[in-house]
Amino acid sequence: FGSSHFGLRRSTWVGRARSARAQAAEQRRISQGRAMSSAKKQSKASKHADSINSRLQLVMKSGKYSLGYSTTLKTLRQGKSKLVLIANNCPALRKSEIEYYAMLAKTGVHHFHGDNNELGTACGRYYRVSCLSITDPGDSDIIRSLPGNE
Repeated sequence: FGSSHFGLRRSTWVGRARSARAQAAEQRRISQGRAMSSAKKQSKASKHADSINSRLQLVMKSGKYSLGYSTTLKTLRQGKSKLVLIANNCPALRKSEIEYYAMLAKTGVHHFHGDNNELGTACGRYYRVSCLSITDPGDSDIIRSLPGNE
């Protein structure tokens, strides 16, 4: 009785362990499949966002820019701004005011597809940036590459 009892118990535990291992392996296969499909299907939007981020980094290194709402309005009023980037969670009134000033100054406006945290990160900053004005693109071709009136 004793040996068969232990044998049964051992086999049930081994069965449970196998099933847990099998489930873990299946989960890994599924997650790898998702990762591979997402890597294969890198959309045009994400590639476009990557190109904007790389061009923005080049502006940060070699060009001139001003971060923030008030300095963006100053550069627009002075007519120095070449391009304005606005985060997608910028308040509507603020966004419309910037667009109005940009229209008067004949400056392009690009609506950044990330929020202000992502725009700040794309600028290489550790804080949030709702809008930025590029006055001199430097070595970057960001002004030619981005459509002005989006």
